[in-house]
Amino acid sequence: QVQLVESGGGLVQAGGSLRLSCVASGRAFSTYFMGWFRQAPGKEREFVAHIDGYGQTIAYADSVKGRFTISREGAKNTVDLQMNSLIPEDTAVYYCAADEAPGSDYVYDYWGQGTQVTVSS
Repeated sequence: QVQLVESGGGLVQAGGSLRLSCVASGRAFSTYFMGWFRQAPGKEREFVAHIDGYGQTIAYADSVKGRFTISREGAKNTVDLQMNSLIPEDTAVYYCAADEAPGSDYVYDYWGQGTQVTVSS
């Protein structure tokens, strides 16, 4: 059974930092892309960042470039998202996702349940 479990969400003041983590199980995700998406109230879910299994292909949404860093530790089924200089517009439910080949449209098959990130002004 495939499971993706996120942790690390919470409430933080603007300018602060949070680190999200995701652990995937049920498949050999070490070679898969793993990524983060977010969905704010009343908005569609949007891509945040993703990384391939080798750490060689990384992409970020323009809105988070320079503030967020995605990382994976070796050939592990985990992915982290370090979020710095947070702003209220980053408030959303953050979802971890995994896929063998998401493509340029960031289409992912496997999803976590989400973790809430709230940035107060």
